[in-house]
Amino acid sequence: MARNKKTTDEETIQDSAENAAENTENQQEEAIEKSELEIAQEALAAEKDRYMRLFAEFENYKRRTAKERLDLFVTASEDVLSALLPVVDDFERALPELEKGDKKLFEGVDLIYKKMLNTLEKKGLEKITVKAGDSFDADLHEAITQIPAPNEDLKGKIIDTVEQGYKLGEKIIRYPKVVLGK
Repeated sequence: MARNKKTTDEETIQDSAENAAENTENQQEEAIEKSELEIAQEALAAEKDRYMRLFAEFENYKRRTAKERLDLFVTASEDVLSALLPVVDDFERALPELEKGDKKLFEGVDLIYKKMLNTLEKKGLEKITVKAGDSFDADLHEAITQIPAPNEDLKGKIIDTVEQGYKLGEKIIRYPKVVLGK
């Protein structure tokens, strides 16, 4: 019986050692699985962050290109309209002289001038209105000369407009040329 007890004790010790070894192996496997899981989660988080940044960058690119395309449509005709402005100036100089002469000729040229102005306005061209007595603004006007002001109220203000200014949308394509009083 003593031998059976010894065998049973030895078996118990051996079972305990095996269980401890299995527990250690299980703990090691769990630790490995846990670290692999943590590594996988970190990799997933990094990829998700990269994806979100790439997505945001693409959205910004789409907005930027859409704005550039819209600006291009608005100002695509800027060169052509700028080239036509001297013709409009010639009309504006010719009409007062034609009005003094033949009325039929004046009406015909005036009709052509108005038709041309109407077409340019449909394309987005706007006159910059400047009147005598307006305050001078270097951001909106181009001063070509100064003359003595006829009265004190016009000192430092616009006295005359030599050349009309125009803008296309919000962009000024030609600044009005003005005479200032000093």
